[in-house]
Amino acid sequence: MVGYANQFRPSSRIIVELAGQNRLPAIYPYSECMDAGGLLPYVPEVDRLITQMAHQADQIFKGAQPGDIPIQQVTTHRLVINLKTAKGLGLTVPPLLLARADQVIE
Repeated sequence: MVGYANQFRPSSRIIVELAGQNRLPAIYPYSECMDAGGLLPYVPEVDRLITQMAHQADQIFKGAQPGDIPIQQVTTHRLVINLKTAKGLGLTVPPLLLARADQVIE
C-alpha cells in the first residue's frame, strides 16, 4: 500500500527532509513519511478502510441504495516513533509515549 500512496504524495520525502534540516519535530499523516525518516507518523489503518469500502461496494452491487448505506470512517490509527530521528533532533521521547506506540524504529 505504501508504494500506491507514494504516487499521490511525492512531496512526503521532501517535507520530512525539510523538517529534519530545520530541526522541526513533526507528526505525519502518511505511512511513507515513516519510510522517509519522519519523527511521528500517526496513520489510519488503511487496510481496514479498504475492507470497509469493498463491503460497501458489495452491498451496492447486490442492490442496496448508496444513500441507505451508513457512512463509515477510520477509527483506528497506528503510532510509529522514529527514535533515530528523535535523537537527531535532540529530543527525548517519554516512556509513556513509547509504551503506547504500535511500532518503534531504533
